[in-house]
Amino acid sequence: MGISTVAVVGLGYIGLPTAAILAANGVDVIGVDVNQATVDAVNRGQVPFVEPDLAGYVSAAVTAERFRAVTAPEEADAFVVAVPTPFTGDHEPDLSYIKAAAEALAPRLRGGELVVLESTSPPGATAQMAQWILDVRPDLSLDGSGDRPMIHVAHCPERVLPGRVMVELVTNDRIVGGLTTEAAQRARDLYRVFCQGEILLTDAVTAELAKLVENSFRDVNIAFANELSVIADRLDIDVWELIRLANHHPRVNILQPGPGVGGHCIAVDPWFIVDAAPEEARLIRAAREVNDAKPEWVLDKVRAAAQGVAEPTIAVLGLAFKPDIDDLRESPARRIAGRLADEFAGSDVLVVEPHVEELPKELANRRNVMLTTLEDAVPKADVVVLLVDHSAFKHADTEALGLGTTPLVDTRGVWG
Repeated sequence: MGISTVAVVGLGYIGLPTAAILAANGVDVIGVDVNQATVDAVNRGQVPFVEPDLAGYVSAAVTAERFRAVTAPEEADAFVVAVPTPFTGDHEPDLSYIKAAAEALAPRLRGGELVVLESTSPPGATAQMAQWILDVRPDLSLDGSGDRPMIHVAHCPERVLPGRVMVELVTNDRIVGGLTTEAAQRARDLYRVFCQGEILLTDAVTAELAKLVENSFRDVNIAFANELSVIADRLDIDVWELIRLANHHPRVNILQPGPGVGGHCIAVDPWFIVDAAPEEARLIRAAREVNDAKPEWVLDKVRAAAQGVAEPTIAVLGLAFKPDIDDLRESPARRIAGRLADEFAGSDVLVVEPHVEELPKELANRRNVMLTTLEDAVPKADVVVLLVDHSAFKHADTEALGLGTTPLVDTRGVWG
């Protein structure tokens, strides 16, 4: 069965770029999202979030009638599921979005289709998705047993960096894991439509764990840097100089510390490994605990800087989880801003985030929090808290801003 039409379920930070790049390479794409506003925006050729070059791809694909969006799945030759996979308050994987997607697309299957789970998932999630499909469609099978038509189910985790998604979708290697060998081969053929990197075949569970391992590796290394920053502060040492000197060793490459770890991947994925092997994942758990504790350490530094001022005006610079993007998912900066607004309820919290036009709801609903500019916030502040190393902050003229002797908590080493 050839693949000429692909339905991409979930038009978020990964699904929409994947849909757009498929359409740009001659595939007819049906985008599916439960958010009517997202569907309407896509059908106008617009994008609901910032990602370099994405708007041009979407506009061109819609104009060429290669790409349209709907709120419910339709028949297609292949389905790519790219929905959120958060965790619960107990750090257990929440697969409810995958289950909803599986149950929604199942009635549209005829037999012979490829179903790919792109969502970053705990081990066994792809097999579970397949079972949810078969629960709705017992007339189908994964192996052709009982003369039932087959479907082919695989996992292909995304491996892209926000801000470079449209480049890395094409250039990065991909891991494809199938529930069967044929499913993996069919998924490989689909990704070959646009992927110039090497496509590596394995089984579904190994592919699932590979993505989690990649992000856990990053998390452990970030935790080392964050722990160093706490140690250096205790010993009254400049952590930025410390790391710079240590990195002159030819086999040392320490990362830069920050206020914590954010984003949907690194802050979430290690918990999936911990959940799968709680007794064995000791280092991975410890790294998560170090990084999750860093925002509280930052808050302690702000409390100390504001000591003696009854109702200090606090400038919070940055809300995104990394520089020069508008993605606020799991952002430690966002959490820190909320805690400051709570603890200093009688004070003004002036937020500067040059990549968003409005505050997230939990901040917008507070009367003492306002979104403003760098030029407005810093001169008014009794304490300045730099949480994200946006280019706009790196290149700012601190003398013109009047930073002077204003207490500064610089978690990224930009001005400190």
